[in-house]
Amino acid sequence: MAISFDKALGIHQYALEARVKRAEVLANNMANADTPGFKARDVDFQAVMQRAQQAATGFEMARTNAGHMDTSSGAPDSELLYRTPHQPSVDGNTVDAQQEQTRFMRNAMDYQASFQFLNSKFSGLTKALKGE
Repeated sequence: MAISFDKALGIHQYALEARVKRAEVLANNMANADTPGFKARDVDFQAVMQRAQQAATGFEMARTNAGHMDTSSGAPDSELLYRTPHQPSVDGNTVDAQQEQTRFMRNAMDYQASFQFLNSKFSGLTKALKGE
């Protein structure tokens, strides 16, 4: 009997990937906090997870005609959104460094929680294989 990691791990592996991507985007925002005209972006985590869940269950949207919009997750910036600033700066930069740091730390904690959950899943699988 083969073990299906997709069934065993659920969508948590996709959550980790989404957290990594979000960390990259937030780090890019913080790196450009002083760049004039830079627009802060963020990952639409719910949309990414919804797509992952649809792909995992096999109920994802299919493109049946060349004239239809491509809704696949293949586009690299399809889940990136521009953030609406609370107080835009004079130079057009929309990065609020304190908010970016807060979001980055929250994302890091969520990543750690997802990682610990996956680690416990692997520990359970290991114990099941050993018969403990």
